[in-house]
Amino acid sequence: MTNHQRVGSVSNAHAGREFEADALAYFADEEGLPLTTSFSVPLGINDLRKLHRFDLGCKEPAVLIECKSHNWTESGNMPSAKVTVWNEAMYYFLLAPGHFRKILFVLEARHVRRPESLAEYYVRINGHLIPRDVSIIEFNPVSKIARYVKAAG
Repeated sequence: MTNHQRVGSVSNAHAGREFEADALAYFADEEGLPLTTSFSVPLGINDLRKLHRFDLGCKEPAVLIECKSHNWTESGNMPSAKVTVWNEAMYYFLLAPGHFRKILFVLEARHVRRPESLAEYYVRINGHLIPRDVSIIEFNPVSKIARYVKAAG
Protein backbone atom coordinates (compact mmCIF):
# COMPACT_ATOMS: atom_id res chain seq x y z
CA MET A 1 0.00 0.00 0.00
CA THR A 2 1.34 3.44 -0.91
CA ASN A 3 0.92 6.62 1.11
CA HIS A 4 -1.79 7.68 -1.34
CA GLN A 5 -3.78 4.45 -1.26
CA ARG A 6 -7.43 4.67 -0.18
CA VAL A 7 -7.79 3.02 3.23
CA GLY A 8 -10.03 -0.05 3.09
CA SER A 9 -10.01 -0.31 -0.70
CA VAL A 10 -8.27 -2.69 -3.08
CA SER A 11 -7.01 0.32 -5.08
CA ASN A 12 -7.85 3.94 -5.75
CA ALA A 13 -9.08 2.95 -9.22
CA HIS A 14 -11.35 0.31 -7.65
CA ALA A 15 -12.75 2.89 -5.22
CA GLY A 16 -13.42 5.24 -8.14
CA ARG A 17 -15.24 2.54 -10.13
CA GLU A 18 -17.36 1.64 -7.09
CA PHE A 19 -18.31 5.29 -6.64
CA GLU A 20 -19.15 5.59 -10.33
CA ALA A 21 -21.42 2.52 -9.98
CA ASP A 22 -23.09 4.21 -6.99
CA ALA A 23 -23.69 7.30 -9.14
CA LEU A 24 -25.12 5.22 -11.98
CA ALA A 25 -27.52 3.50 -9.57
CA TYR A 26 -28.46 6.76 -7.84
CA PHE A 27 -29.42 8.56 -11.05
CA ALA A 28 -31.29 5.50 -12.37
CA ASP A 29 -33.28 5.17 -9.13
CA GLU A 30 -33.87 8.85 -8.37
CA GLU A 31 -34.26 10.35 -11.84
CA GLY A 32 -34.72 7.41 -14.18
CA LEU A 33 -31.77 8.56 -16.29
CA PRO A 34 -30.55 6.08 -18.93
CA LEU A 35 -26.87 6.87 -18.31
CA THR A 36 -23.96 5.08 -19.91
CA THR A 37 -20.37 4.98 -18.73
CA SER A 38 -17.54 6.67 -20.64
CA PHE A 39 -19.94 8.96 -22.50
CA SER A 40 -18.11 10.90 -25.22
CA VAL A 41 -18.83 14.45 -26.33
CA PRO A 42 -16.82 16.64 -28.74
CA LEU A 43 -15.13 19.49 -26.83
CA GLY A 44 -12.93 22.29 -28.00
CA ILE A 45 -12.16 25.93 -28.44
CA ASN A 46 -13.12 27.77 -31.63
CA ASP A 47 -13.55 25.23 -34.44
CA LEU A 48 -11.22 22.56 -33.09
CA ARG A 49 -12.96 19.61 -31.40
CA LYS A 50 -11.81 16.37 -29.82
CA LEU A 51 -13.90 13.68 -28.15
CA HIS A 52 -13.75 13.76 -24.35
CA ARG A 53 -15.14 10.94 -22.22
CA PHE A 54 -17.20 11.95 -19.21
CA ASP A 55 -17.70 9.31 -16.52
CA LEU A 56 -21.44 9.11 -17.17
CA GLY A 57 -23.84 10.67 -19.62
CA CYS A 58 -26.72 10.35 -22.04
CA LYS A 59 -28.03 12.12 -25.13
CA GLU A 60 -31.70 12.18 -24.17
CA PRO A 61 -32.06 13.85 -21.82
CA ALA A 62 -28.70 15.53 -22.40
CA VAL A 63 -26.65 14.96 -19.22
CA LEU A 64 -22.91 14.89 -18.45
CA ILE A 65 -21.58 13.66 -15.11
CA GLU A 66 -18.07 13.55 -13.69
CA CYS A 67 -17.65 11.43 -10.54
CA LYS A 68 -15.00 12.18 -7.92
CA SER A 69 -14.61 10.12 -4.73
CA HIS A 70 -11.88 12.21 -3.15
CA ASN A 71 -11.47 12.79 0.56
CA TRP A 72 -9.64 15.13 2.93
CA THR A 73 -6.09 14.07 3.71
CA GLU A 74 -5.64 12.00 6.86
CA SER A 75 -4.56 15.12 8.77
CA GLY A 76 -7.55 17.12 7.52
CA ASN A 77 -5.82 19.11 4.82
CA MET A 78 -7.27 19.81 1.41
CA PRO A 79 -6.06 17.23 -1.14
CA SER A 80 -4.66 19.85 -3.53
CA ALA A 81 -3.73 17.44 -6.33
CA LYS A 82 -7.22 15.93 -6.24
CA VAL A 83 -8.92 19.34 -6.23
CA THR A 84 -6.92 20.24 -9.32
CA VAL A 85 -8.79 17.40 -11.04
CA TRP A 86 -12.07 19.03 -9.99
CA ASN A 87 -10.89 22.27 -11.60
CA GLU A 88 -10.07 20.35 -14.76
CA ALA A 89 -13.62 18.94 -14.75
CA MET A 90 -14.97 22.50 -14.54
CA TYR A 91 -13.00 23.39 -17.66
CA TYR A 92 -14.39 20.40 -19.54
CA PHE A 93 -17.91 21.36 -18.45
CA LEU A 94 -17.27 24.91 -19.67
CA LEU A 95 -16.29 23.56 -23.11
CA ALA A 96 -19.22 21.10 -23.32
CA PRO A 97 -22.24 21.95 -25.46
CA GLY A 98 -24.61 24.25 -23.58
CA HIS A 99 -27.70 22.09 -23.92
CA PHE A 100 -26.26 19.44 -21.56
CA ARG A 101 -27.09 19.32 -17.88
CA LYS A 102 -23.68 19.19 -16.14
CA ILE A 103 -23.07 17.55 -12.79
CA LEU A 104 -19.99 17.04 -10.63
CA PHE A 105 -20.99 14.09 -8.41
CA VAL A 106 -18.70 13.87 -5.41
CA LEU A 107 -18.22 11.79 -2.29
CA GLU A 108 -19.54 13.34 0.91
CA ALA A 109 -16.13 13.83 2.52
CA ARG A 110 -15.96 15.07 6.10
CA HIS A 111 -13.13 15.39 8.60
CA VAL A 112 -13.34 15.92 12.37
CA ARG A 113 -11.06 18.97 12.07
CA ARG A 114 -13.24 20.63 9.40
CA PRO A 115 -16.65 22.30 9.85
CA GLU A 116 -17.53 21.82 6.17
CA SER A 117 -17.45 18.99 3.70
CA LEU A 118 -14.82 18.88 0.96
CA ALA A 119 -17.45 19.89 -1.62
CA GLU A 120 -18.59 22.85 0.50
CA TYR A 121 -14.98 23.91 0.90
CA TYR A 122 -14.37 23.57 -2.85
CA VAL A 123 -17.38 25.75 -3.71
CA ARG A 124 -16.33 28.38 -1.17
CA ILE A 125 -12.68 28.53 -2.29
CA ASN A 126 -13.07 27.85 -6.02
CA GLY A 127 -16.56 29.17 -6.76
CA HIS A 128 -15.08 31.56 -9.32
CA LEU A 129 -14.04 28.54 -11.43
CA ILE A 130 -17.44 26.80 -11.43
CA PRO A 131 -19.59 27.54 -14.50
CA ARG A 132 -23.13 28.69 -13.69
CA ASP A 133 -24.69 25.71 -15.45
CA VAL A 134 -22.82 23.13 -13.33
CA SER A 135 -24.38 21.46 -10.30
CA ILE A 136 -22.29 19.87 -7.58
CA ILE A 137 -23.97 16.98 -5.82
CA GLU A 138 -22.50 15.38 -2.71
CA PHE A 139 -23.33 11.70 -2.14
CA ASN A 140 -23.04 9.51 0.95
CA PRO A 141 -22.49 5.92 -0.25
CA VAL A 142 -23.53 4.44 3.10
CA SER A 143 -26.88 6.22 3.49
CA LYS A 144 -27.35 6.57 -0.31
CA ILE A 145 -28.42 10.18 0.30
CA ALA A 146 -27.36 12.96 -2.03
CA ARG A 147 -27.67 16.71 -1.70
CA TYR A 148 -26.93 19.70 -3.87
CA VAL A 149 -23.95 21.69 -2.60
CA LYS A 150 -24.32 23.98 -5.62
CA ALA A 151 -27.28 24.01 -7.99
CA ALA A 152 -26.95 25.10 -11.61
CA GLY A 153 -28.22 28.55 -12.40
